[in-house]
Amino acid sequence: MTLGKRSTAALALALAAPSGAAFAAESSTGGSTYTPLPVIKDVKCVSLCSGKTRVQAGGTLRVGGKRLRKVRTVIFHGGSKAGDDIKVRVSPKRSRSFRVKVPYSAASGRLSAWKSSTVGSEPSSAIAVLPPPPPERSADLTPSTGPRDPGAPSLETGISSGKVFFAGTKVRFSYRVNADEPVPVTIELVRATDDVVARTWNPGNVEPNTVHTVRWGGRTAPGVRAKAGRYVFRVTAQSSDGAQARSSNTTDATRDAFDFYSHIFPIRGRHDYGGAGSRFGAGRKGHSHQGQDVFAKCGTKMVAARAGRVQFNQYHSAAGYYIVVDGYKSEYDYVYMHLKERSPFKPGDKVKTGQMIGRVGDSGNAQGCHLHYEMWSAPGWYDGGNPLDPYRFLKAWDSWS
Repeated sequence: MTLGKRSTAALALALAAPSGAAFAAESSTGGSTYTPLPVIKDVKCVSLCSGKTRVQAGGTLRVGGKRLRKVRTVIFHGGSKAGDDIKVRVSPKRSRSFRVKVPYSAASGRLSAWKSSTVGSEPSSAIAVLPPPPPERSADLTPSTGPRDPGAPSLETGISSGKVFFAGTKVRFSYRVNADEPVPVTIELVRATDDVVARTWNPGNVEPNTVHTVRWGGRTAPGVRAKAGRYVFRVTAQSSDGAQARSSNTTDATRDAFDFYSHIFPIRGRHDYGGAGSRFGAGRKGHSHQGQDVFAKCGTKMVAARAGRVQFNQYHSAAGYYIVVDGYKSEYDYVYMHLKERSPFKPGDKVKTGQMIGRVGDSGNAQGCHLHYEMWSAPGWYDGGNPLDPYRFLKAWDSWS
């Protein structure tokens, strides 16, 4: 963290300046001129938010204050570690506010605004920077292989991912119609197991020779989750004389296809399930084991098996650092114990399926680095619900994740 010395110097100069204003000395000719210091009054999250002062990496903050128009750099100062400052270029159009995107490498902490290397604001109040949502991959468009009538437009299509998890990152289907004029298009999402159309988009006449995109996150209708299985995007375009082109045959479940799942395996690295003592119901001093242990290297990335709302994020002498997630559109609570360190999410925060919530550790009463994983029936963890053996669930999620 490098702000302290520069900020102290700037503040000292400001105190020596005329009363009622904040200034810093700045000159390239040996003389001294005074430049008004920018002032940060508040910082609020405006996108990818988990609260007013809690933002996920990649999200956007609104910085409010005064004398901000000439600010050129924002510094995210992170914690107390040396070298964790992250600089971001900005171009404010107003003197009282501007927006800045949070770098993926930024850490929680304060930020400051700088007009030059010597003219900067005092640091803001602390901002919590949470892990980003799972990434989306860009689709590479390729010529379609489906049937095409003579004179029909040609199609190119692509898809962002071959695996999609409910309430996680949305799948992105992109297409381009190569034609001389706008043409009507229909996009269908077909469940390959029974050829049922799960969702339809009718954008009408679309601009030719332009990439268009639809996104899908796992619902066939508002509030209705799709069944797990293989799905295929199929697009149909029609010329003015009625000639049609289709992106794939109705029997093709490989092109523009993806597998849709309700959960993802929480440990994103090499792991094993240990021996009999790691299983649900194994004997413990004064009680029985209420979960399944999954062993992995300390620090291995750990994600939410299912989206939901964080209920607890605490430390216990036996469980170590732990987090409890009330599953979204699920009858279960999901419990993760022995984290390497406290998860950055707070009770009430929402997390997506596949979003990083911590790392495997050995905090608390743990013999080796591992995740102690529990699942509880409704109404929830120590709230009237009961623990159940999560082994078969984990094995199933492991097989497709």
